[in-house]
Amino acid sequence: MIKTIDPTTIPQPELYSILSTAVAPRPICFASTVDAEGNVNLSPYSFFNVFSSNPPVMVFSPTRSGRDNSLKHTHQNVMEVPEVVINVVNHKMVEQMSLSSTAYAKGVNEFRKAGFTEIPSVKVKPPRVAEAPVSFECRVLEVVELGQIPGAGNLVIAQVDMIHINDEYLTNNVLDTEKLDVVGRMGGNWYIRAIKESLFEVPKPIRSQGIGVDALPKGIRESDVLTGNNLGRLGNLESVPSSDEIKTIIANEGVQNASKTELHTLAKKVLEAGNTKNAIAYLLFAESL
Repeated sequence: MIKTIDPTTIPQPELYSILSTAVAPRPICFASTVDAEGNVNLSPYSFFNVFSSNPPVMVFSPTRSGRDNSLKHTHQNVMEVPEVVINVVNHKMVEQMSLSSTAYAKGVNEFRKAGFTEIPSVKVKPPRVAEAPVSFECRVLEVVELGQIPGAGNLVIAQVDMIHINDEYLTNNVLDTEKLDVVGRMGGNWYIRAIKESLFEVPKPIRSQGIGVDALPKGIRESDVLTGNNLGRLGNLESVPSSDEIKTIIANEGVQNASKTELHTLAKKVLEAGNTKNAIAYLLFAESL
């Protein structure tokens, strides 16, 4: 049963809860800014992502307060000094990052409150977070106000002018996902950690064109054993093995006498172990039974 909601009919806090819980995990923009007097501010925002690589552009949104409709200090600062450093947050600094989100009075330096180290930037006035694995110095291109009511976003569109990477997080001079150990924002007080046990790879059909799930025989598409993920992996195949290849695989694996259900079960197992060719061979052989 589906619960259908018109977002205009529910209170803003309830709407925010649904959005922030369902649209997750979200990367965290740990933004350092300065005001016209040079006062430093540091605050995290999870309405954030990268939207272009050439030119490199990131967008984050300091929303209006849901309680009193006030603007975030970050928003006020980038209107005064259109520069920002976007620092990446990983697990070893997540508690300090959370502390910096406290609604301190304007002019209070969250670097000091949260125990972070300021390090001068090269091209912009706001300092970087020395503890961050990666920092992006950015020029603010535009601020788009989406509304004047509580919860309304303010899109800060920022172009990256300088990147700083702590070489502790490099492997063969390439940024290493496992070493980064980044965290993402979930709903409520929840976060998620991108540790090795949580990571998995999905081959992307970038330079090839998969046959598609619709090209699989009906018996495979409607399997009681295979999952949607299994079908997606099969649909990513560029081609299927020939009849001779199927016969060879079946003979080598000794599954000539397996039932259709057994073959589907075997296919699921080897498919999830990464052997797509054997999996499709089992399944196509099962179609001939």
